[in-house]
Amino acid sequence: MEKKTSFSISYLIFAFIILLLIQYLLAPKIEHVSYSEFKRMVRDKKITAVVVSKNFLKGFGPLEKHTKQEPLFPKSVVYVTPRIDDRNLVQFLENNNVEIIAENENTFFKTLLSWILPALVFAGVWVLIMRKMGQGAGIMTFGKHRAKVIAQSDIGVTFDDVAGQDEAKEELREVLEFLKNPEKFSRIGARIPKGILLVGPPGTGKTLLAKAVAGEAGVPFFSISGSDFIEMFVGVGAARVRDLFEQANKMAPCVVFIDELDALGKARGMGAVGGHDEREQTLNQLLVEMDGFQQNKGVVILAATNRPEILDPALLRPGRFDRQILVDRPDLKGRIDILKVHTKKVILSKDVDLEIIARRTPGFTGADLANLVNEAALLAVRKGKEEVGQEELEEAIDRIIAGLEKKNRVLNEKEKRIVAYHETGHAVVAAFRPTAEKVHKISIVPRGIGALGFTLQLPTEDRYLMTERELLEKIDVLLGGRTAEEIIIGEITTGAQNDLERATDIARSMVTMYGMSKKLGQVTYERRSNPFLQQQGIFTQQDCSSITARLIDEEVKNIIESRANGVRKLIKEKIDT
Repeated sequence: MEKKTSFSISYLIFAFIILLLIQYLLAPKIEHVSYSEFKRMVRDKKITAVVVSKNFLKGFGPLEKHTKQEPLFPKSVVYVTPRIDDRNLVQFLENNNVEIIAENENTFFKTLLSWILPALVFAGVWVLIMRKMGQGAGIMTFGKHRAKVIAQSDIGVTFDDVAGQDEAKEELREVLEFLKNPEKFSRIGARIPKGILLVGPPGTGKTLLAKAVAGEAGVPFFSISGSDFIEMFVGVGAARVRDLFEQANKMAPCVVFIDELDALGKARGMGAVGGHDEREQTLNQLLVEMDGFQQNKGVVILAATNRPEILDPALLRPGRFDRQILVDRPDLKGRIDILKVHTKKVILSKDVDLEIIARRTPGFTGADLANLVNEAALLAVRKGKEEVGQEELEEAIDRIIAGLEKKNRVLNEKEKRIVAYHETGHAVVAAFRPTAEKVHKISIVPRGIGALGFTLQLPTEDRYLMTERELLEKIDVLLGGRTAEEIIIGEITTGAQNDLERATDIARSMVTMYGMSKKLGQVTYERRSNPFLQQQGIFTQQDCSSITARLIDEEVKNIIESRANGVRKLIKEKIDT
């Protein structure tokens, strides 16, 4: 392959600056004088040569003699005065032995430069923009696709490296088997799925599964991000889609992976005016390429997103994305398998029990567990150990859940006492509520951004449903800290802010989403549109009148107050007098 010469606009700028500097250093000094002063300088022999042009007279004097060291760049002086209609000028100059030089101005070159220089500047800026958009591949490549054709030897990831997603792997293995041995399926009339959409929370391994497909496919694998299609120029995105599928068809059978599909496939009619139109054109072209009159035989589209609710319905129908595979947070067995994968290259001590670590990390994704193992290894190195022990893994969990330990945040004795009673209040309520998760650790060491302490509860199993009683007793545990402050210290503090936020959110969900309010009935008043991005409120839509909204607020307040009364009674009974 011919090696392309690299070019940088900085070279051109540097050369331009050097030329300007040289021109400045070598250029003569211009001094404007009056006509009478000009004639006086001629009589005084300060001017020995005159250049006569159409509008000006330029006088040049003899080079000055320097008695000291000559400067590096000596500058001569040019005296300039406007040309006046003086019939005796030539005779006057000859009488003073002044050399007369006539200058014929060439306006053609000046005019040419006045057009060429702006054009060159514009062309340079255009080339720079095109190279940035085309990633240095030339001006005419901005309509070419940016997908990377990944060789199987460059991946280094197979399905053996993906743990905790057995069902997703089974679905993808079937597609790969179809690509490798299509006769086995076509014999009975089965057709290959045109598209497979991987959906799930961030960090669960969607992109890793795609890499594993590339590592095991045995066919060409194109990888591209959804945002790579969109540019500020209208029509570029559609051109890139056409070019991508044209190349994929030439190399079929093959797999095309589009990461973050929501950047490209957002439902039409959403978004701002302007760039929104370009994105819709790109999406329309993708819809046509996936299932239009042109049949793409042997091209499988694999895509990943954590926002399936905003995708265009035409993109999700059978014939385009035939399958949607949920890549969810792993269960207990999945977390154990993931920990085994990530600890292969880590030296573990004999006291490490990965099952305990897996039980302590419900809700952790594969990315979270990989980060946990790395944090534990860093802690072991920091302590000067040769192995990673159970202690480092436990401490890494605390760092991920509660944040870094803040050794420079020193509490006074009063604050330590308040935090201790606050966390003990959580623990006491959890101990005497049958459905509450058991307390694993209590700490009054400041951690993270604002946590001055924490009470860590350890669930015994993965849960997918919660009863009304469990939700209410979870509110009780959250209110235990504030109630303990109120009873023992005699005043309340700001330390319960996060507890109150979480308790209020649970109570509001019970009223508006779960139908657990007798006053408001079994009706849903709020919808949270994204199950994968855990950002409460951003994706919440309230469907009720202002009167109903007031009743909801009253009911949430009643739930919190009634549970706080029960917690207050419990703590008073358990105080060690």
